[in-house]
Amino acid sequence: MKRMVGVVAGAAVIVFWPAAAPAQAPMEQEFGRHLFPPELVMQHQQRISLAPEQRGAITSAIQELQAKVVELQWELQAETQKLAELIQQPSLDETAVLAQLDRVLSRERQIKTAHVALLVRIKNTLTREQQAMLKALREGAPPGGPGVRPPG
Repeated sequence: MKRMVGVVAGAAVIVFWPAAAPAQAPMEQEFGRHLFPPELVMQHQQRISLAPEQRGAITSAIQELQAKVVELQWELQAETQKLAELIQQPSLDETAVLAQLDRVLSRERQIKTAHVALLVRIKNTLTREQQAMLKALREGAPPGGPGVRPPG
């Protein structure tokens, strides 16, 4: 059992090699500045005067994401286990390992794509004023900037 855990951890190191992280971090930070996670919208729904229709649309989008991602997570776990089994062999079939890695990365890409799609839907549901207020709230500035009053 300990050996299998070590193999899976080794597979995770291969799949999620830290050398790729610095290249992704600035891009993800840039996205984060312009998109709004559901938790932020929920936390400030009264301050931004979120309409019931907007809340319903965001709730539906979250539910769709959850249903989709749960299935993808199951698939990702299964594909990761297959990769772990492949790499524990004394001699590796490079073609098979790389093909399996592609399947793992494909599931990860699908999960990330689903998350970004949710963030896009949320942003498109919000008015420009609500977006500006959320940016200000997230950055700790007064909502709307100096002299701008929240709607409502």
